[in-house]
Amino acid sequence: MTNLDSQFKGKSVLVTGGMGFIGSNLAIRLCRAGADVTILDAMIPDYGGNEFNVHPIKNDVRINFCDIRDETAVNYLVRNQDYIFHLAGQVCHLMSLSNPFPDISINITGTAILMEALRKYNPDAIVVYTGTRGQYGSSVSLPVNEEAPTNPKGIYEISNLTAEKIIKVYNDVHHIPSVLLRLTNIYGPRSQMMHSRFGVFNWFIRKAMDNETIQVFGDGSILRDFCHVDDTVDAIMRASVTKAAYGEIFNVGSDIPVNFRELVEKIIKVAKRGSWQFAEFTPERKAQEPGDFYSDISKIKRIVGWEPRIELENGIANTIDYYEKYRDYYWTRVENAEPKGKETVKLSQAATAPKS
Repeated sequence: MTNLDSQFKGKSVLVTGGMGFIGSNLAIRLCRAGADVTILDAMIPDYGGNEFNVHPIKNDVRINFCDIRDETAVNYLVRNQDYIFHLAGQVCHLMSLSNPFPDISINITGTAILMEALRKYNPDAIVVYTGTRGQYGSSVSLPVNEEAPTNPKGIYEISNLTAEKIIKVYNDVHHIPSVLLRLTNIYGPRSQMMHSRFGVFNWFIRKAMDNETIQVFGDGSILRDFCHVDDTVDAIMRASVTKAAYGEIFNVGSDIPVNFRELVEKIIKVAKRGSWQFAEFTPERKAQEPGDFYSDISKIKRIVGWEPRIELENGIANTIDYYEKYRDYYWTRVENAEPKGKETVKLSQAATAPKS
């Protein structure tokens, strides 16, 4: 057990969105650190919630299948928690172009319900919120630091920025200690793999693993920074126990930008299969493409003492290894399957049904 993990031993924590990609990886790490973990997740189809994500800790956590907008449930669940990790949300920026109301309802109203519950029933709990680098919009200068202007290009990003500001008000006015993180291009195990709407990195990995052709939009020169989910979880946990971080906004990403052509070439090299070709942007993606973006992470390095440690090729290999073992739980529809060396697990319809 690391020194960081030891700080969570015996602590009570609530992870909203804990059946999803980042939430499940966080819940597993917290459980293994000895925390008393409760998960809240609505398991809305296509949002990434997957019962198999928490299979390693299924007997060690409490799972509440409820919605972040359920005021009665949230009022009850926040009581006596030491930490609240708020990851529940509508996370598809493309969906928000055609239907903005889930973003407004889940991301904004749900966050307000959570913070009101804390104000009334547990104002001493420490809150960590995970927003998105999309809150910045197009980069004014690179790398992008936390003082950069926020000009989101879509309702999804606006709703994340609004949720962040709501939590900041409760930190400043009601003294609920909160840390606000802006995550950039997270990849790794336990991400949904049924579609590409929540991020292209894992989608590129699926295409390579299936020996298919990866579509690279534009000329492939757009820059991004990418962060493995294990590094992201480490940042979330470290920020939550750093008092100097309370009330602050931090970028969580990498200070090593990579263009998309380089990325797909690395994925194909590690996967030893797949191919790629250039493609025109779809109208939806073109409307929300912010151009080059990579994070300035000097603030979180200085205050929290965090920086990413997993090199890109190692992270790709780790991700491929996970899906080689468990791909049937992520993009092959089955009712029963047996992972290599693991017991058979029955999947729910919500976890396995592809989008029609």
